Amino acid sequence: MSDPITVMIVDDHEMVRQGASGYLEVQPDITVVAEAESGEEAVRLAGEHVPDVVLMDLVMPGMDGVEATRRVKDASPRTQIIVLTSYHQDEHIFPALQAGAISYLLKDVKAKELVEAIHRAARGEATLHPRVAARVIKEFHQGDPGHSSPFTVLTEREMEVLKLLARGHSNSKIAEELVITVGTVKGHVSNILGKLHLADRTQAAVYAWQQGIVRRE
Repeated sequence: MSDPITVMIVDDHEMVRQGASGYLEVQPDITVVAEAESGEEAVRLAGEHVPDVVLMDLVMPGMDGVEATRRVKDASPRTQIIVLTSYHQDEHIFPALQAGAISYLLKDVKAKELVEAIHRAARGEATLHPRVAARVIKEFHQGDPGHSSPFTVLTEREMEVLKLLARGHSNSKIAEELVITVGTVKGHVSNILGKLHLADRTQAAVYAWQQGIVRRE
């Protein structure tokens, strides 16, 4: 008989961790070896337990799931990571997959399907929620993710926001400069990250400087 698949659950909500753990523990060939309520704790426990599979939430206080995914893979390259989240926007999907996640599931997944995804991940096989798969396929047909030209995918206003962001301006400062609301700025920033497949504002600022966007008029 083969050894059970070892799993770590990472989520800042205790009820989610307990619910997933309770279901997985009754599976004959799965063992939950650790639970983490933050990205920082996930990285530490991954180094200790070296789980076969990690169920990773994306939106958590402190270190988010994308950075935690990247660091867990650094700490334990053999560990396969399944993103389990409520978010299916581009700005979450592509950074998570680029960080090393093998699968991307939404929290409406059926328990049986989650177990199947864990088995597949342990074999090195990917599982994508249908919505996520559709986005990945669309991006594949449009071009190579992560190499989109900002001059073709960003609107004129998004380029303005990106330039100001790259100069270190806060959302409120950008809103004041462009005479728009802070909420509108947040929406533009979210769209920029999604279109360029970047994880956060820092990556966007670095990207803008690398591409010469802040020096291009």
